[in-house]
Amino acid sequence: MKVKRIVSEERMLLPELRDTLLSVEAARLESEEEMSYELRKSIEHANQLSKTSSEKARALVDELVKLEKMKEEIAYRIANLMPRTRDELRAIYAKERFNLTTEELDEILDLVMTHF
Repeated sequence: MKVKRIVSEERMLLPELRDTLLSVEAARLESEEEMSYELRKSIEHANQLSKTSSEKARALVDELVKLEKMKEEIAYRIANLMPRTRDELRAIYAKERFNLTTEELDEILDLVMTHF
């Protein structure tokens, strides 16, 4: 399949993607259409990696974006990965030109734990 052009592009959280894929799966099962291998694997992947609900993930992104050294891209990455340790969080910030203090890391981890 060739893609001729991209109509629109937006960031999506993994739990939101899971919900979308599950609705596609339900529609396919209802109409008795066969699901492709790629669709089945995508659903399986999203189910395994989603660690929270889409509402909690969206609320986490909204709170993270309010922090001082937080870019929207990083907030989405944190909400998708849901890091539990400082080292996991530092790995997310590895490409950035600045380092976070221990207090800033703990503040982010506290937000993540409240939305888990």
